[in-house]
Amino acid sequence: QVQLVESGGGLVQAGDSLRLSCAGSGRTPFSQYAMGWFRQAPGKEREFVAHTDPSGDTIDYADSVKGRFTVSRDNAKSTMYLQMNILKPEDTAVYYCAVRRSSISYDDSRAYHYWGQGTQVTVSS
Repeated sequence: QVQLVESGGGLVQAGDSLRLSCAGSGRTPFSQYAMGWFRQAPGKEREFVAHTDPSGDTIDYADSVKGRFTVSRDNAKSTMYLQMNILKPEDTAVYYCAVRRSSISYDDSRAYHYWGQGTQVTVSS
């Protein structure tokens, strides 16, 4: 069992930056998990944002955030981060972190078995 808690969301203006955190806890070391960030806007399906392998050396991004968002992780602190720059109104959503526990493609939410409660990001124009 893994518990994940996201934080760092808020209300910002277009062009601003935010950094989200995802703190993990549980019996299995955080460093063993591949992890992802997803987001869900009102009335829309949950959308892939980024994925990192357990070490943080290999990271994949959705085209919509590539070049603006950066994922990092500090396994010693059991924490993953999502640095979001040049935010746009279309980035408005609840952001979730999750642990990947399946060989299903990393951009498919079905590959993830543990989810945080989410943190709201709102970008005004």
